[in-house]
Amino acid sequence: MAQSIVDVATYILERTGTVTTMKLQKLAFYSQAQHLAQYGSSLFPEDFEAWRGGPVAPELYALHRGMFLIRPGELVSGGSSALTDAERALIDSVCSALGDMTGAELSERTHLESPWLDAREGLAPSVPSNAVITQEAMRSYYQEHPVFA
Repeated sequence: MAQSIVDVATYILERTGTVTTMKLQKLAFYSQAQHLAQYGSSLFPEDFEAWRGGPVAPELYALHRGMFLIRPGELVSGGSSALTDAERALIDSVCSALGDMTGAELSERTHLESPWLDAREGLAPSVPSNAVITQEAMRSYYQEHPVFA
């Protein structure tokens, strides 16, 4: 398991180059979802919350707060060397499958999926929430509805 979500985010940035912070959050979310579905265990220990714009990991958000774009090397506390080859391959697969989507498109996708919807317990999409999206909800949903085919 990666030491933190920042390790995964650092690797995503190395692979994708500059992206919006929304896209980085969603690619990290789907990497966690795929790992949970495929292996039954988490890729990193941090949880996501069901924010208005889709799933957000507060620990990662704290590092890019106020930024729209984030570039490789800007997450100073992360290190992709903490990842195994299998973890890198999984993240590569997620980035290959979803990397052409914008952050807004990825956010819209999460708004249609049970983990985000269920965590919000019927709240309108415009209402703020910091409800946790459980890893069990992610594992269960994405085993039945794969992140990518």
